[in-house]
Amino acid sequence: MKYVNMTVSKGMAILIVFSFFLAPGAVRAEERLSVISSIANMRSGPGTEDAVLWQVEQYHPVIVVEKKGNWYKVKDYENDTAWLHNSLLGKVDSVVTVKDKSNVRSKPDAKSSIKFTVDKGVPFKVLEKKGPWIKIQHADGDIGWIHNTLVW
Repeated sequence: MKYVNMTVSKGMAILIVFSFFLAPGAVRAEERLSVISSIANMRSGPGTEDAVLWQVEQYHPVIVVEKKGNWYKVKDYENDTAWLHNSLLGKVDSVVTVKDKSNVRSKPDAKSSIKFTVDKGVPFKVLEKKGPWIKIQHADGDIGWIHNTLVW
């Protein structure tokens, strides 16, 4: 068996480590957060003077890709990016529907009755998981079960 010698000089290793920790706005791992306000403005830049690109509802999940002061650049389920103030975000387990006409059921079973149907892009708080099923709650209080293939 052949091994490759991958030695790095001590100075180079220190430089790599320090550049990682000192990089401005660096996010070390993808952090998934959710909107905790009833409505949040997704902005073009990290400030209230920046244009509002679109709005999202409570429980809308996002992934943080960059931090600049109290502002987070985030991406959503469609890989669209925008900026949100950190006061609008929290660690709430949530999902968003990714298919049109997704059925939300009374029980975690495809044969159970349909409580309601939702379009693509509707966010929900996660209450419980049972196999491939997720018990969800909308901001308006509606609760039901959805299959995990229908959400992000």
